[in-house]
Amino acid sequence: MLLECMVQEGVDCFFGYPGGVTLPFYDALYDHPIRHVLVRHEENACFAAEGYARATGKVGVCCATSGPGATNLITGLVDSMMDSIPIVALTGQVHSSLIGSDAFQEADTFGITRSCTKHNYMVKNIGELAQIVHEAFYVAASGRPGPVLVDIPKDVFQAMGHYTPVHSIHLPGYKVFTEGHAGQIRRAAQMIWEAERPMFYAGGGIIAAGASSELQELVELVDAPAVTTLMGLGAMPSGHPNFISMPGMHGSYAANMGLTQADLLIALGVRFDDRVTGRLAAFAPRAKVIHVDIDPAEIGKNRHPDVPIVGDVKRVLQKLNRIVEELKPAEEPRNAAPRRAWMHQVRSWKEEFPLAPVTSDTEIKPQHLMSEIDRVSGGKAIVTSDVGQHQMWAAQLIRFDQPRLWINSGGLGSMGFGLPSAIGAQFARPGSLVISLVGDGGFQMAIPELATIASYGLPVKIVVMNNGYLGMVRQWQDLFYNNRLSSVTLDCFPDAEKLAGAYGFKGRTVSQPHELAAAIDECIAEPGPYLLNVKVSPFENVYPMVPAGGAISEMVMGPPQPAVVK
Repeated sequence: MLLECMVQEGVDCFFGYPGGVTLPFYDALYDHPIRHVLVRHEENACFAAEGYARATGKVGVCCATSGPGATNLITGLVDSMMDSIPIVALTGQVHSSLIGSDAFQEADTFGITRSCTKHNYMVKNIGELAQIVHEAFYVAASGRPGPVLVDIPKDVFQAMGHYTPVHSIHLPGYKVFTEGHAGQIRRAAQMIWEAERPMFYAGGGIIAAGASSELQELVELVDAPAVTTLMGLGAMPSGHPNFISMPGMHGSYAANMGLTQADLLIALGVRFDDRVTGRLAAFAPRAKVIHVDIDPAEIGKNRHPDVPIVGDVKRVLQKLNRIVEELKPAEEPRNAAPRRAWMHQVRSWKEEFPLAPVTSDTEIKPQHLMSEIDRVSGGKAIVTSDVGQHQMWAAQLIRFDQPRLWINSGGLGSMGFGLPSAIGAQFARPGSLVISLVGDGGFQMAIPELATIASYGLPVKIVVMNNGYLGMVRQWQDLFYNNRLSSVTLDCFPDAEKLAGAYGFKGRTVSQPHELAAAIDECIAEPGPYLLNVKVSPFENVYPMVPAGGAISEMVMGPPQPAVVK
């Protein structure tokens, strides 16, 4: 019955790790065409399901047994909750008669996951199984996407029953607002034409809604600059003349100054995250705000909007585009010259303060590594990452010309995310080039998944940016803790060639700048998986940088320069 529910929901593969109470399910799976991917750790089952979901827009599915299996999913559930990724997690539970008795491998999965899922269920009897599973998929994918957990006791797994198709979902307390208020949309269109310094601020909601083409249409119609958040990269083609870059703590000068000096923010599918806004009171102080989001809880949570619009951003943009076109002035308006000057100013900032690669003749700079990945990617490859310096340099320097190519842990910042999410993405899109760009810290949290990659022959290209440190933590200790480097040194890293060879595929370590291009080409050309360990300069810091508590206009553009004594 559970497998039939999954078939009806379009599931073609899922990620999991079996255990005692899920044995009846795995026994049924033995004869079923749905593909189960055996990962090597349950946390990675959820990360892989996220990679699948982020690469396709479909619901990702993971499965774990009771007790430690279920609790190992928690980090992945929080990660998908923070980044609004549709996941259905299936967990086993001890026999109903044993719940509350501290039975072997019992945990209060339902209680533990209440705060880290969009919704969760415990199935009490076989009669409600099908209805609950279909509801779980509906809740995960509708409205603002997110993770839903279904906890199934062993006696329910063992019960007998007939599958009855579920033709409708009726959840009286669950409301999804999709269309947006017509009057507010028209008011927003009028404000867009009245503004002298409008700026588009788009986030992961654009990608979740499949609204990239609508966003690009509006940006071109209005001819205003656009920035996309870390989660929104790819929503605008990186080479688009109106696209500026990513804003925020490690965003560009042009993006941050543009947001600071804009008189109108068109905020689309964003949540005014602290990593973008910096000191909230100083964020876009001169701007009126149009805020479009499908989640009413996000409207006004961090920044009061002048025009709030609750609705699916794709549908809202379709309506907004028509009205903006309808209201477009027939003759040149009085604010035409200021608008042209504004566009020119933001583009000038972009040219004057570029996010550009840094190279050296003596050591591989991290930015050099990103430029080589960008070269072979051409804006078309799927790139997954962990969290940290490599994530920020990748966001700054690697092009993403389409949505669903940049897969990273945004809100939670989970180390160990990059490798298992690449597994999910490669299963989701087997014909695509998938590059897992990871740090030496995060990679070592996910090393067991090399076995999964080898077992399934996945052609994932693993590129480790190895600086011998927990890089972002070291950067903060360097800049704000008097360079007192406490517990951040990663001084023991496996030999990449031997490690990959132990799993039956190729690997290599490079440390010289002149070796890098050829090594990257060799990595990409290999038909199977490849592990490339790139030793980069250990003390490079990510700039620009906004110090904690600072306004995004208060950027540190580079390392401190020694005083010149005259």
